[in-house]
Amino acid sequence: MPPHRRIDADGHPTLAELEESIRTDDLWSTRLLAVERKAVRDVIGYCGLVDGRGSAGEPELAFELLRRVWGQGYATEAASAVLDWARSSGYERLWATVWDWNTASRRVLAKVGFTETERKVVDPVHGTTLFTTRRL
Repeated sequence: MPPHRRIDADGHPTLAELEESIRTDDLWSTRLLAVERKAVRDVIGYCGLVDGRGSAGEPELAFELLRRVWGQGYATEAASAVLDWARSSGYERLWATVWDWNTASRRVLAKVGFTETERKVVDPVHGTTLFTTRRL
């Protein structure tokens, strides 16, 4: 887990603090957007583009949602919106990396048109990172 999302001995960052950092773009790339439910107006995660481990000029799709909203289609909806934006912004191809054991995220990536490549990075502690790509 990145240091800015680790909970310290005093319980920080809290969920409210993380929500505020996503809303205000503190600690986040300018191309990561808060995923907010319209009806409730609560931030449930983020989705966007980051400078990833793909090819130069081809950013990586990144998303992460709170566990309480998993399986409700929000990741797919957010990823689709980011892909539409990326296409209209002139990107021709995007990457996404995912742990091999993360079947839910792999399904989201497949639903929005990413395909797995032969490229992999093996980490003896965390598992294998798979590289996926999608032409726009």
